[in-house]
Amino acid sequence: MKLSRYEQETIINFNAEEKNATLYTRDRKVMKRIDELVSRYPDVYHLDSQTEIDKTYSFSKSCIKYRKQRALSEAQREQKRERIKHLKRPTTTGD
Repeated sequence: MKLSRYEQETIINFNAEEKNATLYTRDRKVMKRIDELVSRYPDVYHLDSQTEIDKTYSFSKSCIKYRKQRALSEAQREQKRERIKHLKRPTTTGD
């Protein structure tokens, strides 16, 4: 079933009393990222339920991070652009 971008929601729910959070998603990209965490860290991340369009996971609230957005100067942005350009250049091999 194809979902619109608007329907591809992700909801994280937790309360002050419980130690775990619940993540519900219909976004395939989020599912892929969390599925990887489930397979790499099965003691922390758990797949609780799934249908053909959504999945529900649970994990420790300590995995949720809050951070401020990093403000970059124009010079820093340009440096990042240049580094990315160098990374994307195809390498040539001597045949």
